[in-house]
Amino acid sequence: MALALVTGAARADSIAAGIVPRLTSDGWEVATSDLSDADFPCDLSTRTGPDELIAAVTRDRGQISALVLSHAHDVDSGILDTTAESFDAHVAVNARASLLLVAAFARQIPASGGAVVALTSDHTTGNLPYGASKGALDRVVISAARELGSLGISANVLNPGPIDTGWMDEGFAQELIPAHPLGRLGTPGDIAAFVSFLLSDEGRWVSGQLLHADGGFSARY
Repeated sequence: MALALVTGAARADSIAAGIVPRLTSDGWEVATSDLSDADFPCDLSTRTGPDELIAAVTRDRGQISALVLSHAHDVDSGILDTTAESFDAHVAVNARASLLLVAAFARQIPASGGAVVALTSDHTTGNLPYGASKGALDRVVISAARELGSLGISANVLNPGPIDTGWMDEGFAQELIPAHPLGRLGTPGDIAAFVSFLLSDEGRWVSGQLLHADGGFSARY
């Protein structure tokens, strides 16, 4: 049974928490990581955390065939009130840790290859350090598709649009619905289905893409 590592999976209503049972039903063995309350607690804000995580997973569970990056540091601020410390913290978790995780994943990849899927966002205004660090994540993962393809690794970035994972109040959720052509907000289950495809043998021909799975939300631009 192939092993998938899903980061940021501790919170019960998160996108990652929706991905885990779907992958399990697909036949994956799944390991989870987060700051706490996961199979592998890990602080990805540190320089050594990503390598330590991959080493711990491979030591305890074996080689990893799929890496799903769903961890994030997210504090709202804009141009005038984003501090250097806050910006650095976002980059450390959302971009640097992702780079180091992808690299460590590639170094232990089984001969059959594997897949990387990273969750991103195009939110910027009022959420600048988060959006900027996610933009850096996008470039890392798309570069991985080119650099690591010879190892049999596919790599894609997935933008799910606004998913209600507990951060929306009811009023805001209702405001967003008309912006979705399909007439509803997405759910973690919707995103899990798409991740499932990208990690499958059939889905791994898709690589190096920034994909929107958002019910048409992004088509308004």
